[in-house]
Amino acid sequence: MNRRTAFLTTLAVTTTALTLTACGSEKPDAPAKGSGKETLSTASASSASASDGRPAIELPSDLSYTFDWPKTGDKERDSVLADSEQSIKAVDQAIVNQNALDKAYLAYYEGEAAAQTEQFIQAYVDAKARVTGKYRYYNPAVQVRDGGEASLVYCEDQSKAFDMYLKDRQVNKTPVTENSYVLYTTQLRKNDKGVWVITKLLSERGHDQCRP
Repeated sequence: MNRRTAFLTTLAVTTTALTLTACGSEKPDAPAKGSGKETLSTASASSASASDGRPAIELPSDLSYTFDWPKTGDKERDSVLADSEQSIKAVDQAIVNQNALDKAYLAYYEGEAAAQTEQFIQAYVDAKARVTGKYRYYNPAVQVRDGGEASLVYCEDQSKAFDMYLKDRQVNKTPVTENSYVLYTTQLRKNDKGVWVITKLLSERGHDQCRP
């Protein structure tokens, strides 16, 4: 397994949570994250400036992201995709900062999703570890409903992403399996600042929709 599952049993949120990277770790107390269409983001990026009330995100150069998320042409749906992209990076910033109450991710998560995400980040803090490597996100399906609510389903490729232990900067490289590919289902709402925040989050490893 790769980023974002071994701790889920401990956290007692196995059906709903983010899943940790490197399953198969030998350290028991460590975390086991062509169409021609324009894409929302398709490159690695180490930082994003604050804008429109959204927090700045600073990430180390050993983390990179590819978002194969074609623009829909709809303003609201593209806004959901853009804020979801930043919410993913914000969680990784909290892990890098070893701060389970990092303000950036709290700008994008609330309620049940915020509580689960805090536990997820705290697991990395307790293990004195963080994420490293390359992440790819693809196959998005976004719906916006009346009343400022939305849903987003997408896939994550964790095959080139790993955990790194901070004491010796040892990277826990694990083999690629079907569990390296994760399906996420999120529920969001548009807050009074115009930001799409995640209220619920489900994940499923090895889903047919995400496996190559």
